[in-house]
Amino acid sequence: MRLVFAGTPAPAVPALRELLASRHEVVGVVTRPDAPSGRGRRTVPSPVRECAEEHGVEVLTPERASDPEFLDRLAALAPDCCPVVAYGALLRERALSIPRHGWVNLHFSLLPAWRGAAPVQAAIRHGDDITGATTFRIVPELDAGPTFGMVTERVEPTDTSGSLLEKLSVSGARLLVSTMDALEEGTVRAEPQPAEGVSYAPKVTVDDAKVDFGLPAHVVDRIIRSVTPDPGAWAWLGDTRLKLGPVEVLTEDASTVGDPRPGEIVVQRRRVLVGTATRPVRLGEVQAHGKKRMPATDWARGVNIEQGTVLK
Repeated sequence: MRLVFAGTPAPAVPALRELLASRHEVVGVVTRPDAPSGRGRRTVPSPVRECAEEHGVEVLTPERASDPEFLDRLAALAPDCCPVVAYGALLRERALSIPRHGWVNLHFSLLPAWRGAAPVQAAIRHGDDITGATTFRIVPELDAGPTFGMVTERVEPTDTSGSLLEKLSVSGARLLVSTMDALEEGTVRAEPQPAEGVSYAPKVTVDDAKVDFGLPAHVVDRIIRSVTPDPGAWAWLGDTRLKLGPVEVLTEDASTVGDPRPGEIVVQRRRVLVGTATRPVRLGEVQAHGKKRMPATDWARGVNIEQGTVLK
């Protein structure tokens, strides 16, 4: 089939590479316009654009997917299908009607669970044991279109949203190619999503990533892993904002660590602990504003943590 791929961030690149290596012909790529990035706010192309240009594929970067010039060029490319991975822009009816097989999205959840912008973060935050990826035909309603196929992935106790998304982007890429194969062969039919089990995963904000140590330890652990690496967990130490890496929930007898109150920092010789509503957690890496990320023990040696100091 003739394909026009739509995607923007790094997790979309494995799918584009798999499609480029498949029997299908990728005749174009749609991605978001170049955007400022990094401390210097230098304008850079999206990872998908860089991959497409490496392979000599035409790249379209409309400000809006409803732009007439874009729609005219898309129609001229005459795609049979438009596979999508994390494109990041709203698709209107005219765009959806151009390819005969529609736009087929690879979404990183087991639909209808976790529709929306942050399904991987939601799966970790809510303690899901199993998640996965789904291919479905895009319709105007958010992530509600009929599905073609799924793959599952176990959520490991140490998974962050970054590590889990990396795994899903690889297994999901293979699923997307197999969906394209089946559409071409006519061996797959889109099935309506169940009415039960619908849940939503809105975009995660910086405020959502603030850690509340008044919650149970296992919840603190999930929250931190769910926002690692982006936007990054954080808490206040006085008027200094600290970024926090994943923590370890202690399972040893409480008598060996005392009973710190929620947020209270306990500096020991080889570890730094913080109290929660249940049992303490061991800090992993810490990054103060304007500083490099470092092990919590190194950070604690560089600052004077008085007894009773609390992260808020």
